[in-house]
Amino acid sequence: MNLDAIDMRILAEIQEDASLTNVELAARVGLSASPCLARVRTLEEAGVITRRVALLDPVMLGANVSVFIQVTLEKQTETLLEVFEAAMGRFPEVMECYLMTGDSDYLLRVVVRDTVALQHFIVDRLSKTRGVSNIRSSFALKQVKYKTALPLEDLASPQARR
Repeated sequence: MNLDAIDMRILAEIQEDASLTNVELAARVGLSASPCLARVRTLEEAGVITRRVALLDPVMLGANVSVFIQVTLEKQTETLLEVFEAAMGRFPEVMECYLMTGDSDYLLRVVVRDTVALQHFIVDRLSKTRGVSNIRSSFALKQVKYKTALPLEDLASPQARR
């Protein structure tokens, strides 16, 4: 999909504040409401905008422990990869899951209330997932940077930068 400068401004505004009304969004990007809504719908239909969410403060809600877990499978067969990925999709503690190159097969970001909840997750869920052979955990001591907005200026085509 070819995105122009207005599309990129719409995306930037929505990334910053997904609660904007269409009228507010249109005013910010210099369009009238109807064409703005049409562009947003086109971006949604094309899959560029996948969903709009509210970001919550995990610590305010009691999720005090953030852990990065490297998982190695017994072997990387298509079946075991599918089984593992389906299991991660069912575990609410798993915030992110990536198939990796290098020393481990997957990298997970897991958020839990405390170390007891982490132990429960690792012992009762993760280690019992078919195909898992090794688990290595690293606790995040401090979140130095966290963002959800993509660097649109760096990703934009030359025509969209104008």
